[in-house]
Amino acid sequence: MTANVGALDRIVRFVVGFLLIAAPFTTSIALFQTKGGAIGAVLVGLVLIVTSAMRFCPLYRILGIRTCAH
Repeated sequence: MTANVGALDRIVRFVVGFLLIAAPFTTSIALFQTKGGAIGAVLVGLVLIVTSAMRFCPLYRILGIRTCAH
């Protein structure tokens, strides 16, 4: 796997992923109070954090996008 996620992209992915994981447990927004909404937010948050840590996004590869300098 060749890295295709740049530094700024990694930071944004990590922050948004963390917020999505925390939202169902810390907010009273109706979307996150439903079971499907909470599970969906946590799953998307986990995907964002994993792709941030791996510096690789499969969707970017399919679309031919690279946000890193290489």
